[in-house]
Amino acid sequence: MEKKITPPWMKGLILSLICIVYGLILYFTGQMQNKSLGYINLVIMAGAIIWFCIQYAKEMDGNVTFGNVFSHGFKITAAVAGILSVYSIIAIKFIYPEIVDMSLEEARKGMEAKGTLSEEQITQSLEFVRKFFLPFAIAGSLFGTAIVGAIASLIGAGVAKKNPNNPFEQQ
Repeated sequence: MEKKITPPWMKGLILSLICIVYGLILYFTGQMQNKSLGYINLVIMAGAIIWFCIQYAKEMDGNVTFGNVFSHGFKITAAVAGILSVYSIIAIKFIYPEIVDMSLEEARKGMEAKGTLSEEQITQSLEFVRKFFLPFAIAGSLFGTAIVGAIASLIGAGVAKKNPNNPFEQQ
């Protein structure tokens, strides 16, 4: 009987849903601007990808290579990146559109605290960011997810037990 291997897209969907629920919890508790709590989402993502890589190697009875496990982990990462990008569009446009204003206000406070820009320069900068907020958010989501996923996939592939069968040794 052939073993059932959970496909990477399914694992990516599960991980994406966990990340989305965590983000919604942050939003509804008023903690969206808390950077420390935001980093927990990245830790959850990295930990889950590492665990999924190890589970994949176990499902394959260790008959995998570093590249096989890394590839599996990065396929999960690609699924998560795609799903979270679509979610980012929906969230910014429909679920919590006020996040744009909240983010720009935080940026204004930061720029004013530095004191290196005039009020006119700050306003121009923020108008530019407002115009391109959604593309910046999507790019940030894709890039951040890809970096965290690649690192987690490398770690997962490194720690997963591997004992690949070499067909040339069996002759």
